[in-house]
This record gives sequence, C-alpha cells and structure tokens, in this order.
Amino acid sequence: MMELYNYFRSSAAYRVRIALNLKEVAYTQLPVNLQRGEQNHPQYKQVQPQGLVPALRDQGAVLLQSLAICEYLEEAYPERSPLLPVNRVDRARVRAISEIIACDIHPVNNLRVLNYLSQCLDIGEQEKISWYQHWIEEGFLALEQLLTGEEYPGKFCFGDTPGLADLCLVPQMFNARRFGVDMAPYPELLRIESNCQSLPAFADAHPDNCSH
Repeated sequence: MMELYNYFRSSAAYRVRIALNLKEVAYTQLPVNLQRGEQNHPQYKQVQPQGLVPALRDQGAVLLQSLAICEYLEEAYPERSPLLPVNRVDRARVRAISEIIACDIHPVNNLRVLNYLSQCLDIGEQEKISWYQHWIEEGFLALEQLLTGEEYPGKFCFGDTPGLADLCLVPQMFNARRFGVDMAPYPELLRIESNCQSLPAFADAHPDNCSH
C-alpha cells in the first residue's frame, strides 16, 4: 500500500489526496505536523530533503512534489479517472491552469514563506494576511477570466470530468477562505468547486476528514 507523508491543511498534500481518491488507490497517511516543525526533523529530512509535504512512498520509491506525484499516478493508472485530456493542446491548457495555482499562487503563500515574513522580516499579522490575499486575488482573477472562455467548457476546469486542474483549484479555494479572501468576484471558480465537492473523491480528501 502506498504511504503519503501528509499535513491535513497543506494544499499540496490535499491535491495528492484527491488524485489518489480519483484513481481509487489505497494509501496510508503518515502525518507530518508542519505547525510543530516535524517537517524539519532529521528523520523526515531523510525522506524529503526540502522538509516539505507531500511525499509519496510506493514500492520503495519516494516521490516528491505534488504535480509530479499526480502525473506519476496518471501514468501508473491511466484507465482510472484520467487527470489529463487526450489531445495535446487540451493537456497543455489543463497543465497551465494547474501551474497557475501550484507554481504562481501557492508558493508565495505557503507556510515557510509566511513564517519568513513574520519571523525574519518582522511583518505584522495584518500585513501578512494582506500579502496572502493579494496573491490569491491576482491569481483568481486570471483563473476566473480563463475558465469563462470558450476553451474551457464543462462542469469542471476542463470538460465534464474532474482532472489535474480541479485537484489544484479546490485546495486553493479552501486556503483562500482560511485567510478571509472575498470569493464573490469568482462565480465560475465557485461553480466548479461546488461540482467538485459533490464527488466523494474530493469530499473525502477535505482536511476535516484527514489524519492530523
């Protein structure tokens, strides 16, 4: 059985939980509590030298980085709930949406960046929240525009089945609410999120349903 090094509120780990659920792959959660600094313990650094989650162990191999893990699962189980479309242009579009979230929005707002702002640059709590909200709002405005275009029709980010972009979007929406982002300007994102959350693969991966 696969083992997922996981923190329940990590959006990167949340993505992988959704992917595992969509692929119907059994896995065990190995909690790594980021708030208590467990990601910096030498034992975990042997697994993940960056001290980040998630990491996925499968048959002795340890896989890092959430999008790489999701594509690994796609290649290992292509017949189960495909995460990417068949057409290469469509695949590029789905990857672009995914990377806007995973490479542009999320990295400047993850825990280690927020901790650096407060602990090393002496940024106050309200300024830190403003930083978080700014980068979310900038990214969400672009996503809202893209996902209302003709190239991205359907119930989900692309088409009528959930895929890689959706499993990136839903965790970022969860984090946005945690930091008080006004979601009213993003009706298309809210519509897609609602469609995703109606599926057990997404609902079961929610932080409320995870090992802490």
